[in-house]
Amino acid sequence: MTTPNALPASTRVGRVALRTNDLDRLVTFYRDVVGLAVLDRGEDRATLGAGGTSLLELVADPDAPPREPDETGLFHTAFLVPSRAALGDALSRIRERWHLDGASDHRVSEALYLADPEGNGIEIYRDRPREEWPTNEGRVEMDTLPLDLDALGDRRRGEAAVPDGTTIGHVHLEVSSLSRAHEFYAEGLGLGVRQEWSDAALFLAAGDYHHHVGVNTWNGRTSSARGRGLAWFELLVPNREALAAVRDRTGGPEPIDETDAPSLSDPDGIELRVRVEGAC
Repeated sequence: MTTPNALPASTRVGRVALRTNDLDRLVTFYRDVVGLAVLDRGEDRATLGAGGTSLLELVADPDAPPREPDETGLFHTAFLVPSRAALGDALSRIRERWHLDGASDHRVSEALYLADPEGNGIEIYRDRPREEWPTNEGRVEMDTLPLDLDALGDRRRGEAAVPDGTTIGHVHLEVSSLSRAHEFYAEGLGLGVRQEWSDAALFLAAGDYHHHVGVNTWNGRTSSARGRGLAWFELLVPNREALAAVRDRTGGPEPIDETDAPSLSDPDGIELRVRVEGAC
């Protein structure tokens, strides 16, 4: 059911930015293992993406300390590929050049899991057709089931890069409090709760997507992140009216124009930027 404060259904995730100690190493990893294209490269930052669209910003910070076990922040960045063949190619690249940490059939999607050289979690997944998503009283019913990797590998086409149309489908965060995260992301920002798992995880989305933002307390994180890892992530809204509505609900800075991306901080200090899609 749509609520008065809901974000427009076309809202989606834009870019994710990571703070890194070793820019060269992460650029190579995200190019050769994940399969992103290097769109821009400077001395202290790099932009990677697919089909000319920026998805990942890497920012060099050689002095940033490693993330501590008690720090909130990124659980994973989830790259959404448009086909099962593209997911099979991702599996092949991971097996040949890195190591796979896990794989699951979530009923709404099929997913591969790994971490980059600095420990940032990554999911690469493809969605099942929406008419196949199990639902109950307006919410999706996701699960974690075994994924047949042999069958998935048989779909590979030998592509070295992700195809055009690849996006960041969702961002999953580790937070200190589920109730405070709900207050910010659902009541304030305007995402709808699509599923809850055992009072320890929430999956939130604009419209009827399975989730654009996931939050969990599985690892008992209690402190705000202070070092390397997630610098910020971005939500794209369809128009200035939606951008202004976010500002009104959250008390964030007033957007100057459609190119402005007001920066918000969630209760754990995780930075979120909201921008009108297509504005830059």
